[in-house]
Amino acid sequence: MRIAVLPGDGIGIDVTAEAAKVVRAVGEVFGRAFDLEMLPYGADHYLQTGISLPPNAHAMLRDQFDAIFIGALGDPRIPDMRHARDILLGTRFELDLYVNYRPVRLLDARLCPLKDRGPSDVDFVVFRENTEGLYVNVGGRFKPGTDDEIAVQEEINTYKGVHRIIRHAFEYAQANGLTKVCMADKSNAMTHGHALWQRVFWMLAAEYPGIQPTHLYIDALAMQVVKNPAQFEVIVTNNMFGDIITDLGAQLQGGLGMAASANLHPGRTSMFEPVHGSAPKYAGKNVANPVGAILSSALMLEYLGLKAEAAAIEAAVKESVVTGHGTAEIGGTLGTRETGDYIAGLIKSQR
Repeated sequence: MRIAVLPGDGIGIDVTAEAAKVVRAVGEVFGRAFDLEMLPYGADHYLQTGISLPPNAHAMLRDQFDAIFIGALGDPRIPDMRHARDILLGTRFELDLYVNYRPVRLLDARLCPLKDRGPSDVDFVVFRENTEGLYVNVGGRFKPGTDDEIAVQEEINTYKGVHRIIRHAFEYAQANGLTKVCMADKSNAMTHGHALWQRVFWMLAAEYPGIQPTHLYIDALAMQVVKNPAQFEVIVTNNMFGDIITDLGAQLQGGLGMAASANLHPGRTSMFEPVHGSAPKYAGKNVANPVGAILSSALMLEYLGLKAEAAAIEAAVKESVVTGHGTAEIGGTLGTRETGDYIAGLIKSQR
């Protein structure tokens, strides 16, 4: 299998190396040949060439690779982060990766900031619409930098976009034996665009009689996720709200360094990435937590149909976290590389 790897910037480079190490280890154990092709696109490449991605990059990624793995992007030398937008958002839009899939799973009770909560209480998934909403950059600024400045940012919701992400959430629940899907919007205030979410959600809910549909306004959802995360199994929402609620969820599982994600178009080449940022001040210091990147690689293998391999990675990660073999961020004493070595070693010990 050919996998395109864009290591990213800052600690993205550090943790991507550990994810690649773990993928190679699981390939050795299961007899899989993974061709991990490291591509140079990131801040350094942009500063040297002025190019975020070459003109044919998205077609190349789509047609020549089975999956894309990407590290965190962002570099203070590029204040407007144009290269990050071009690479990350550009790939989501150009490849039509309309599903942002973020599991929120607590591996060890000591990592949860909520009192008296354990792994059984924090175990849900969020599906975020990934190609519409406020992130399409429709709008503009008039008289910027003056007292008369006007800024307009439009939210785009289409029937197609809303329908397919909600359908995906119900299909996932059904396929995984789950019985609850909660849709979050702000239809009490955003009465046009989010009325569409309401109509489509309840229309599709009727097709899944074994699944309990619920609706919460996004502010109420945030409150309930903190109050009682155990009540949720599948959450589906729009682009911006999904971005926010999944960071809240990441904190429940031990921080952004623990959080994995996938950008999917089912049946097509898709992209996988940890949730956290590039944290340039920690780059190269062997302190970044690689767990989110490693779990993202497990999502990638699962998507590619390699469920046993993905499960082996997840089991090794859980053991490393529970036994304290991780970085200081999660109460361990290991560095980034040593954490990757430990997880890879656990996988190899299965031979």
